[in-house]
Amino acid sequence: MAQLPGLLLIELALHAAAFLCGIICASALTVAQGEFGGQCVLYGSVIYNGTLNLSSASPVSLCHFVAAISVLAAIFCFLSLLYGIYSGCFVEGEPERHWLKGSVALVATVLFFLLICACILRVGMDQLCASILKSAAALSCQEAQHRPWVSPYQPGRFYDNLYTAEAAAWVNFFFWCMLLLRLCLECVGKTSSQSSPSSDQPWNGERTPIIG
Repeated sequence: MAQLPGLLLIELALHAAAFLCGIICASALTVAQGEFGGQCVLYGSVIYNGTLNLSSASPVSLCHFVAAISVLAAIFCFLSLLYGIYSGCFVEGEPERHWLKGSVALVATVLFFLLICACILRVGMDQLCASILKSAAALSCQEAQHRPWVSPYQPGRFYDNLYTAEAAAWVNFFFWCMLLLRLCLECVGKTSSQSSPSSDQPWNGERTPIIG
């Protein structure tokens, strides 16, 4: 069994952490959505007449988009984690990447969508909480989850779930930034290592007949 290089261990740890963050984000958002009967409460508004009621909600596809991006990113990290473990255990040294530039482009694309998801969660949650405070139903959005809501809503922990989803999304974004930085450094190092021998080769070829 080959010994895992230090950089590979760091990359595996980043993939594992990003996988957990993606699953946590999607799960917490799905649970919060289920507390409101499957409605997406991001960017929603409420009214208060003794009990809280959700007067408007976002399209369900918005929450599905955030959850789907988080799950797809988590699946990618899980597959990369399995491949990294396999390569580290059965391949001597650090595994060679044949599609390094393609991996950089793919990670950058996923990072862009993760940023969109994190912003959707942040702004959507702020708008929902602002509506709750405006209705004077509670002094804070966290307190509103303990207030009575119109049946069949049972949002006993909607704020905690949305906050967990948002925090996991931003942490996931950070880990993917580290993965992109890791790939960019490897790409720069590989490019410089390939250009150095080629630049010395013509000089050596011209010098050989003179020495001979």
